[in-house]
Amino acid sequence: MDSLTQIVLGAAVGEAVLGKKVGNKAMLWGAIAGTIPDLDTFARLLTDTITATEMHRGFSHSIIFSFLMAPILGRCVHQIKKRPDVGWQGWSKLFFWGLFTHPILDAFTTWGTQLFWPFDVRLAFNNIFVIDPLYTMPFLICLIIAAFKKKGSLSRKRINNLGIYLSTGYIILTLFLKWGAHTRITEALEEQNIAYTKMSTRPAPMNSILWNANVDAGDRYLVGDYSFFDSKPITFTSYPKKRELSEQLGGTDEVQRLIKISEGWYILEQEDEQWIYNDLRFGLIAIDPEHPQFVFRYVLEEKNGKITATEDRPEMGSLQAMVKILWERIKGN
Repeated sequence: MDSLTQIVLGAAVGEAVLGKKVGNKAMLWGAIAGTIPDLDTFARLLTDTITATEMHRGFSHSIIFSFLMAPILGRCVHQIKKRPDVGWQGWSKLFFWGLFTHPILDAFTTWGTQLFWPFDVRLAFNNIFVIDPLYTMPFLICLIIAAFKKKGSLSRKRINNLGIYLSTGYIILTLFLKWGAHTRITEALEEQNIAYTKMSTRPAPMNSILWNANVDAGDRYLVGDYSFFDSKPITFTSYPKKRELSEQLGGTDEVQRLIKISEGWYILEQEDEQWIYNDLRFGLIAIDPEHPQFVFRYVLEEKNGKITATEDRPEMGSLQAMVKILWERIKGN
């Protein structure tokens, strides 16, 4: 999830663990704990794009990391604060839950997380977008109200817990919404007699009403979307895989690593004499409705016999225009 959401979650967890004893400082240290796992993004400053992408949400998002770092950070804060009533064990408990709940939340997103690192298993339930105001805002409001309540008061505990219950309840709700959208899209494929080998569904940006689908239909991918307010049949846009055109490039070690990262959902194509690797998992962005682009794409270049990848995010254009397009689609076709 986005940084703000992880800060809110960490702060709420910190309050739940130590708020009764240390008040708002528990929120502060909890927020710091909730931010620490995402420091793995700085790997991009130290290594190449593909390696950094492989590392993202890896070790720092694992159970092992939480167990190792919690007592270290707990002892550090204990040395700073000198609170015998809390002790290093109390601070360690706060840091463990702040660190551990971060990857748990990330597991519900499209990117997922390697919670069981070093085992090569990435959990990605694809039921919530990385930025979802319906998850974050009620949670944030409850946290702010709790921060102004008296330390250790029952009302402070209740309002903080309410934020945790609301956010957890929303996550559970999105699982049911995903099941509903997945079922409807599956029915649409059957009604249109479309043969396919696998399908992936995920929420569109900042909501859980509009859902996107990738469908593997042999030599092509089908991309479609479904809103719970739709009244017309689901339509699918076809994107040829063109594997034969990129066979040589696709066999290189670097591209094979990208294929593993994108779980096989990819298209390699040439644009202006450059090879572009499109990761289909994160959907399209309708900058130009006639020529939409995939959100995650990499420009591939060969240097000294080695393939290098450079992120090539499409220009966002007018955010207001994009939000308007998204809102209109959410309201139904």
